[in-house]
Amino acid sequence: MWRVRPAKLDDLQQILALTNAQSGRLSSTLPNTQAALTKKLQQSQASFANKTDTSTPRRLLFVLEDTDTGQLVGTAGIDTRAGNGQPFYNYRRDYLIHASHELNVSRRVEVLYPSHALTDLTLLCAFTLKPELRNTPAFELLSRARMMFIASHREWFTNRTVVEIQGIQHESGEVPFWDSLGRHFFNMDFETADQHSGQLSKTFIAELMPPNPIYVTLLSEAAQEALGEPHPLTRPNFDLLQREGFLPGCYVDIFDGGPVLEARTDTLKTVVTSQPKTLHGSEGLDGETCLISAGEGQDFRCLLTQVSETLADDVKVPVSTWHALDRSAGDRVRISPL
Repeated sequence: MWRVRPAKLDDLQQILALTNAQSGRLSSTLPNTQAALTKKLQQSQASFANKTDTSTPRRLLFVLEDTDTGQLVGTAGIDTRAGNGQPFYNYRRDYLIHASHELNVSRRVEVLYPSHALTDLTLLCAFTLKPELRNTPAFELLSRARMMFIASHREWFTNRTVVEIQGIQHESGEVPFWDSLGRHFFNMDFETADQHSGQLSKTFIAELMPPNPIYVTLLSEAAQEALGEPHPLTRPNFDLLQREGFLPGCYVDIFDGGPVLEARTDTLKTVVTSQPKTLHGSEGLDGETCLISAGEGQDFRCLLTQVSETLADDVKVPVSTWHALDRSAGDRVRISPL
């Protein structure tokens, strides 16, 4: 059985293996060194344990595990405040009109403005999954479990939620948007800059990035084509998030030019459709397959199970689901249809 739960320090080595095994030029916002990842896990555990202070930014990390073997096959995260107390940088897409009355010429030119307008919004991040599970129910469970957590802990999160989708990168190592723009100012390769962004202070971005608007027409043709486009391997996640209610806005990632999706938190599909219920047992496996979650903070658990509802607004699930949720009959749970 697949189960999503908060990450813990004991997961360190398995998460490191997942992060370092990313293929197809996919990157991760998770640190890939033991020291940095240990700090990340400690921060996540403290965030889950803090149930009262809603003003301090929280960095939450979840894992997807096989309950039969204990093997971890994926991660997903939420930062309750993008930037975590520092500016959260993107490029904002906009247009300028260049016109000459004498020449009777008017051109609408796309430009990129450095921006940190998305700072302090809730941010979905750190999504990694073993390639063989990308087109399975485990994929939807891992992604949507975060929305189940948001629905159960609504006061922790802001009214808007955003998520950066990785942009175009090639197997050869080329990153068209970065190669045409960023490398000229940062004097480092894409992977180094991306790691610095995930692990260090963001001040280096403000110090090195050009403060003036970037004219898109001056970028290479490949960079222009890549602007706002998701990496092919992130397309399933891109599509799932759009079904959830996220839409591409006017912002793109500052390094690879990938799209930034935005949504009003209270309109997300899982937040809207999920309902609290009372848990009861069932010997059979009849019913509709649903997401089911239970527990607060570090006790949160989420999985897929067969659910049948009663006239009393209770839900019946297999006893194995009780054990995976660490719940018992009469406890409150939350369910959402697939």
